[in-house]
Amino acid sequence: MRIFFIILGWFFFAVGFVGVFLPLLPTTPFMILALWCFARGSRRFHGWLYNHRVFGPPLRLWEERRVIPPIAKILSVGFMLASLIYMFFYSGAPWYATAVSLPVIAYAVWFILSKPSR
Repeated sequence: MRIFFIILGWFFFAVGFVGVFLPLLPTTPFMILALWCFARGSRRFHGWLYNHRVFGPPLRLWEERRVIPPIAKILSVGFMLASLIYMFFYSGAPWYATAVSLPVIAYAVWFILSKPSR
C-alpha cells in the first residue's frame, strides 16, 4: 500500500502543479491530497512537500488549522469566476459542459468561502 500512496501522491502533486498554470484546475486541493497520500506512503516525501518553499505554507495552515488565507480565497474564487465567464461566452464549449461546470464551481466557491481566513 505504501507504493500505491506514493504513486498517488506524485500523481496529485503533478496535477496540482499543472493547476498553477491552468486557471480551471485548482492547485491547493490536489496538493492537500498529495500531502495526505505522502503521509501514508512516505515520511520523506511528506516532509518535503510540507516544508516546500512555495507549497508548504498554505498546506501547513490547512493541516494545522483548516485555514485558507484571504489572498488564496480571492485568487481562487476570482480565477474560477473568470474561467466560468470564459467558458460561457468565449470558449464555444457544449451546453452540457457548462451545465456541469456551474454547480461544480459553485460548490468549490462555497467550500472555499466557508473556511476561516485566519
